[in-house]
Amino acid sequence: MATSDRTHDERDASGRPSETGDADALKDEAARRSGIHGWLDGIRATRTGRLTLKIVIGVIGSVLVVAGLIMVPFPGPGWLVVFAGLAVLATEFHWAHRLLQFGKRTLAAWTAWLGRQGWTVKILVILAAALTAMVIVYYGLKLSLHIDLIAEARAFLGR
Repeated sequence: MATSDRTHDERDASGRPSETGDADALKDEAARRSGIHGWLDGIRATRTGRLTLKIVIGVIGSVLVVAGLIMVPFPGPGWLVVFAGLAVLATEFHWAHRLLQFGKRTLAAWTAWLGRQGWTVKILVILAAALTAMVIVYYGLKLSLHIDLIAEARAFLGR
């Protein structure tokens, strides 16, 4: 039987029914675990702690995932931040754990595939990634800040 499935009919040391239900037993069990896991288990020992932890983890993980997805098209650590957000979410949500495992498997398969390819394919992949990054930066600057890099380069070279 899972720890959270226990009935609330537990008794304290004097034999009276415990006012805190199974929270004391869960806290004692959590104290035996060390590090962050024991601390998180201690928070999860009460209904309020469980709900608060889910909300806090959900907000922090979601902010990281959204920020990472915004950063993906730009040069930088976009996918790393997405995976970090999923790792945070995976501490409390099973669906995030499954999605993180899928992402890890997909990345490992892509890396293995690319490793088996010859130099020409590797160079083409690098060139495609660089071209994609340049197009994203160009249109990002042109549409958001109204800076046309090609026109600026022509003006600079025409001096």
